[in-house]
Amino acid sequence: MENLEINPSKDGITKIEKVLYTGKTHTTGGRDGASKSSDERLDIKLSIPGSTGLGTNPEQLFAAGWSACFIGAMGIAASKMKVFLPSGFSVDAEVDLGTTSGDYFLQARLNVNLHGLDEQTAKALTDAAHQTCPYSKATRGNINVEINVVV
Repeated sequence: MENLEINPSKDGITKIEKVLYTGKTHTTGGRDGASKSSDERLDIKLSIPGSTGLGTNPEQLFAAGWSACFIGAMGIAASKMKVFLPSGFSVDAEVDLGTTSGDYFLQARLNVNLHGLDEQTAKALTDAAHQTCPYSKATRGNINVEINVVV
């Protein structure tokens, strides 16, 4: 695996040296409101999880973003390892919202479907992707995360 040079600040948080993209949204009403991106490509209603509201919720959006990013990281890992990803491979992300001692927390599971690959190669790919994916980096050490590989 390639060593990446990082730029940690005095507080141990890695600072970005070159911004590649900035996603911008405007949200009103919180969990029972609406959110729209600055380029208007995203325009959604939000609903409280488990309610009968018509919109999505932050946990679903986080799961969608993380799984999409993880698939990109899998592509990078496969390229470096000179492995072909099976057609139709996918990531099913599950993000739980829950409480512990009255405080709210998240936890997540990424179920990576790599049918057709041997277990050792699939595990090496997901391990490398989990080290590369920015969402994985953001959650590492902050929430409980399980990576499950299905071959």
